[in-house]
Amino acid sequence: MSVKLTVRQVGDVSVVDAVGRLTLGEGSSLFRDTIRGLVAQGNKKIVLNLGEVSYIDSSGIGELVSAFTTVTNQGGKLKLLNLTKRVHDLLQITKLYTVFDVYDREATAIASFA
Repeated sequence: MSVKLTVRQVGDVSVVDAVGRLTLGEGSSLFRDTIRGLVAQGNKKIVLNLGEVSYIDSSGIGELVSAFTTVTNQGGKLKLLNLTKRVHDLLQITKLYTVFDVYDREATAIASFA
């Protein structure tokens, strides 16, 4: 199963709930298109909820970095929420944990934009 994405608005923050596996192919292209679409619509505050993501491969990591770059270059912020242990460990190993703002609670992540 590839990733399934649901976008919802909480005030002026777009929360992207991801479920499944962020891997090479359909999942990573859907993820890329979703983030680019949000930015194109003027959404500059994005929280990516990874609580239901069971696996991320190297392509998925590349898409996370690409999304971060896309949002940042447009003057926005991308923050991560609810990392599973596996995803947390992966970000630690790749040293990307220091690049992203990571939160355990949605309310805290949304408030951090203020």
